[in-house]
Amino acid sequence: MSIKTLFGILTLTLFIPLFSFSNPFTTTTINSTDGLHINVDIYESNPGDPVILMFHQAGYSRGEYREIAPKLVTLGFNCLAIDQRSGGQINGVINETHKQAVDNKLPTGYPDALPDLEAALAYAKSQYPNSKIIIWGSSYSASLNFILAQKHTADIDGILCFSPGEYFEYDFMKIADYAIEVNCPIFITSSKSEVNSWKPIYENIPIPEKVTFTPTHNGYHGSKALWSQNQGNQEYWNAVTEFLTLHFL
Repeated sequence: MSIKTLFGILTLTLFIPLFSFSNPFTTTTINSTDGLHINVDIYESNPGDPVILMFHQAGYSRGEYREIAPKLVTLGFNCLAIDQRSGGQINGVINETHKQAVDNKLPTGYPDALPDLEAALAYAKSQYPNSKIIIWGSSYSASLNFILAQKHTADIDGILCFSPGEYFEYDFMKIADYAIEVNCPIFITSSKSEVNSWKPIYENIPIPEKVTFTPTHNGYHGSKALWSQNQGNQEYWNAVTEFLTLHFL
């Protein structure tokens, strides 16, 4: 384990309660495949470090990751949190992509957001050509991760899914059908009560590098399980850190 990795883990473990989330980030705009503007918050570590693309849950925005992304930067990851057209607002951050889609009378269902994820992936590839790319999803976007990974197998090096489920079908296929195509390390977690919702998806993943985490308490839906205000967030963080360190640092 490198000194950088060890320092990142110690920082995360020892200083989470006192962490000041003032890490600077920049916001840029990219275009989805149909020209819809996507706001992206960029939290940078170093150009060559792995990149995590962070997708929010239903009714939310890129603001879901305002607290989470800076902690991942301390571990040695570049983080790109995007707005998807299926969303709303959270933590005071309005989802402008959703607002624009509504104004343009474009559909904003869960699967309609897939082009936004694809645009983020293409942007990450162009801006970080020498970095591993990891996709991170929350709720419906965790399910979209399986479709994204199936369509862009060669471009994705890892997947984290918070509360995936069979929330929709895509091209008449279930999410579990797309899981068969996963060929990179994958981490899945949720609240305790949601485990049975994603268990069939997990069982279809063919590779041995698949990891799950079930909290000791009931837990939370989506990535907000990692928010410091939520009970048991540290055990989620420990599991996430162990997975990321093992495969990408």
